[in-house]
Amino acid sequence: MRRLLKTFLAVVCLAPSLALADSIDGKWFVVGFVGEPWFVNVQNLIGQEQEFSGGFSAGPLYSCDYAGQSMTYTTYANDEFFSNQEFALFAPLRDGMTLSSDRLFVHRITCNGDGGPDARKVLYPFVTNEARASAWYLYEGGVVELYRP
Repeated sequence: MRRLLKTFLAVVCLAPSLALADSIDGKWFVVGFVGEPWFVNVQNLIGQEQEFSGGFSAGPLYSCDYAGQSMTYTTYANDEFFSNQEFALFAPLRDGMTLSSDRLFVHRITCNGDGGPDARKVLYPFVTNEARASAWYLYEGGVVELYRP
């Protein structure tokens, strides 16, 4: 009985932090771009709103209108993330990304597009940290910076 109680308390205590770790729902605002834009006009991107809400998403980076959206994420320790070559373009942003955070969450958001192969979309990597107010998205030759008020 005591063992069961300890297990229950551990789950209850950890549940709030686990539940928030992958939360990207809400409205995010594009506040910057670091790197080399290849085709996008960065000035047209700044100030735009990217929204995620359950199965719906809309914005300049990704849209899915209740067409089979799914989300998953992988957790990285800060050093592990920045030593991964896949994320090399994030290096200039390291100080801001690791501020008040020991972990980074790399999200993959997909939209099935109601089964049509030409309508399928993927938003990856969309990175958040434990502070949960900033996000970063690898786009073209740089990184889009987003803020959630």
